[in-house]
Amino acid sequence: MQIRAELCHVDTLRCIVRVEAWHDGSLQGSALGEAATAEEAEERALQRLDKRLDAAGRPQHTQSSARSESKSNQQDPQPQTVERPRKIGQSEPPSAPEPPVSQQPPVTADDNVPSETPTDPDDWSDELTAIDMEIRRIGWSREQEQAYLTRAFGLGSRHKLTRYADLVAYLRQLKLIQANDDASTAPAPIRRGDLLQQGDAMLKQLGWSSDQARAFLQQQLGATSRQQLSDEQLLQFNMLLEEQTLSLAK
Repeated sequence: MQIRAELCHVDTLRCIVRVEAWHDGSLQGSALGEAATAEEAEERALQRLDKRLDAAGRPQHTQSSARSESKSNQQDPQPQTVERPRKIGQSEPPSAPEPPVSQQPPVTADDNVPSETPTDPDDWSDELTAIDMEIRRIGWSREQEQAYLTRAFGLGSRHKLTRYADLVAYLRQLKLIQANDDASTAPAPIRRGDLLQQGDAMLKQLGWSSDQARAFLQQQLGATSRQQLSDEQLLQFNMLLEEQTLSLAK
C-alpha cells in the first residue's frame, strides 16, 4: 500500500496535513490531521487513517511504515496530469465533479449528496488582473511566482490553473502575503474544490441524505449550505465529518 501526504494549510498557529492510502491504483481512504507542526499533524492524520482502514477491513500498513511511505512520497512526488488551460472568454459546459474512488457499497439517490461547487464563470480577466497587481505589490519576479505556484498547486504557471476555484484561492492567498515575503516559505492556499470533494466522499460513507447533512451543518456551524462557509470553516466541517465516520466505525 502507498501512503501519500499533502500539506493542505499552514499558518503561524497550526498546520493541516491530509494523508491518502492507495492500493493497486485505487484510493482506499483519506484523513486530515491538525497540529502545531506539520509532523504532528501528519501523525494525527495517519492515526485517523489507520482507524478508518481498520474499520473498513482494507489492506493497511502499520503506522510506522505508513509514516515512512508518506515521507518518501513527499521527497519524490508523483507527476501530475495537467489539463489544457482554457482561454478567457471561451465558454465550456460545466463539468460534473468526478466521483471519489471508493469501495463502499452503492448508495441510493437520496444518499448521493451533490458537490456544492458553483459553476465557473466564462470571463476570468478581473481575477487575472488582480493577481498581477498583487504580484507587483509583493515584489515577486516571474520566477518567484512560478516557484510558489509549483509548491502550492504543482503547476509552474498561473495559466495552468484550469479550475476557477483554484484561481480564486490563489488570489485570496496572495492578498494575505506581505510585501517581500519569501516565495519558498509563504503560506499555500487551501484548495476549496478538494475540500468539497473530500466532504462529498465522507457524506456518502456516512450514508446521509441531503437533509441530514444540512441539519448537521446548521447544528455545528449555523449555516444551511457549504457555500456559506469560509475555507477555514469548510475545513473544520470536514474534520467534524471525519469524527462522525470514526464514531460510526466503532
